Amino acid sequence: MERVSQSPTDPALNQNPYPFYDRIRPLGLLVWWEDYNMPVAASQPAVSALLRDRRFGRENPTPPVIPDHQKPFYAIEAHSMLELEPPRHTRLRGLVLRAFTSRRIKELAPEIETLSHQLIDAFPNEPFDLLTGFAQQLPVIIIARLLGVPEEKAPDLLRWSNAMVRMYMAARTRADEEAAAQAAQDFSAYLAEYVKARRAAPADDLITQLIAAEEDGERLTTDELITTCILLLNAGHEATVHTLGNGVKTALQTGLRPDDPDLFAEEVLRFDPPLHMFTRYAMEDLDAFGHHFKKGEQVGLFLGAANRDPEVYADPNRFDPARELVPHSSFGSGLHFCVGAPLARLELSIALKTLFDRCPDLALAEQPEYATSYHFHGLTRLMVTR
Repeated sequence: MERVSQSPTDPALNQNPYPFYDRIRPLGLLVWWEDYNMPVAASQPAVSALLRDRRFGRENPTPPVIPDHQKPFYAIEAHSMLELEPPRHTRLRGLVLRAFTSRRIKELAPEIETLSHQLIDAFPNEPFDLLTGFAQQLPVIIIARLLGVPEEKAPDLLRWSNAMVRMYMAARTRADEEAAAQAAQDFSAYLAEYVKARRAAPADDLITQLIAAEEDGERLTTDELITTCILLLNAGHEATVHTLGNGVKTALQTGLRPDDPDLFAEEVLRFDPPLHMFTRYAMEDLDAFGHHFKKGEQVGLFLGAANRDPEVYADPNRFDPARELVPHSSFGSGLHFCVGAPLARLELSIALKTLFDRCPDLALAEQPEYATSYHFHGLTRLMVTR
């Protein structure tokens, strides 16, 4: 297996990781990334196959000892379907999907459009940050409304979420870990009280539906319910924030606009996704792509690289909303395919179309920069003028 060295905290990598992917993709279906001390896959066929291979999973079969200062964070993660495998994952995902239905998501379309207009109405005339003024606000408010959490709590939800997702970044520090643990405790305590209130007084919201969801006589426990709400809030806005920001940046730099909003959103997701690497554990000793994995060893799946595989996508480094629609890897695949994909697609399609319809002269006020936050990929800010 070929070996490569590339610091994940290198600013150059975070500004533009695609040359790195182009360099390693021809080296083999698996390449050893020295800095992560594990093999990684960068081609679309390999990434897709590993996402679907049930011999690999998200739940570590040989879990490490958790340091005391991280325990509050991992106490939440212990009930997350994102980190679990069957049979528990099957049960949790089934219960969530009974409440998180496609019909309910589609019903949000008018609300997403109205909120988009309201946020645009508040744009100032001088240069402003579109991330804080639009991209951050829309998804967190929508997911809060969907769950039934008061939207005035959106700043707290955003702060807690931002602290928690830093646990997945290569550059995390001890201070980040402590902040994530505190955020997990605060988030959990708030939702525990809110769940208690909803049990006493049901309403027409997702939390009430999650409480009522039942499969084979089983319901979500309170801990599972709290973790599921945190997962939906975190994943339900974090990725969409970055995708909106990356998409607007690309549109402004290329001059292309969402004539077909759905196709435009798909190309944004393919071209510059918000999550560039997802990891899997070998659930048993196994052989894959010429490499022997021991139980508990990890493999990294380069979603961002798979989306630009020249063997699958014609001229992959060109943003082309009119290209032939070929499935991308941004939402994952297989058992852990993103539950929130329909909501993310709907938000992106409506928000981008509304933004450019209302602001045809939108322009960059300064050169955007990406945060050093691998394996996430999102801007630090997006300064624009109307």
